[in-house]
Amino acid sequence: MKRWSAVIALAFAGCAALWHAPQASGQADAGWVTLFDGKNLDNFTPIGDADWKVADGLIVADKGTGFLVSKNSYKDFEIRAEFWVDAEANSGIFIRCTDPTKVTSKNAYEVNIFDKRPDPSYGTGAIVDVARAATVLKAADKWNTYDIIAKGPKFTVTLDGTRTVDGAENAAHPEGHIALQHAAGVVKFRKVEIKPL
Repeated sequence: MKRWSAVIALAFAGCAALWHAPQASGQADAGWVTLFDGKNLDNFTPIGDADWKVADGLIVADKGTGFLVSKNSYKDFEIRAEFWVDAEANSGIFIRCTDPTKVTSKNAYEVNIFDKRPDPSYGTGAIVDVARAATVLKAADKWNTYDIIAKGPKFTVTLDGTRTVDGAENAAHPEGHIALQHAAGVVKFRKVEIKPL
């Protein structure tokens, strides 16, 4: 009888562990909101004439200039985005865009993706005119991951695990929209998610 009780207790313990495993996994992503799900651009409004499209689960643009602007505005947040660009690309992730109909580096913060920028210190990994890249990295011809944190006037940018901006401060734009840019070359995004802080 004791043996059967032990077997039943172990079976229940195993079921309980399996039942809790997915819940723990879900908690790791708690608070993240998907802006691009690989299917549509419903969370964005296009401005400009860039030829944004969804192809093979990716956001792609290779002609024109313009932005995909988030429909929602954000104050303090963390963004995770996966992107691929060719060597000629001029792109970026603009954050806290105060005017969603006309995005510039003067009314937003431009986290740059621009390997061939004439001044590389404000190229890929930098926040244009706010924070030079502590380490100048190249993004062309491979998948990359940006992790961007904006909390109050402080900013942190991590590109492929390397901290390129660490604690830069600027209080000009406390809140605004997110915008993905296409200005030249081939630009692809396959994952864009945000977590309000």
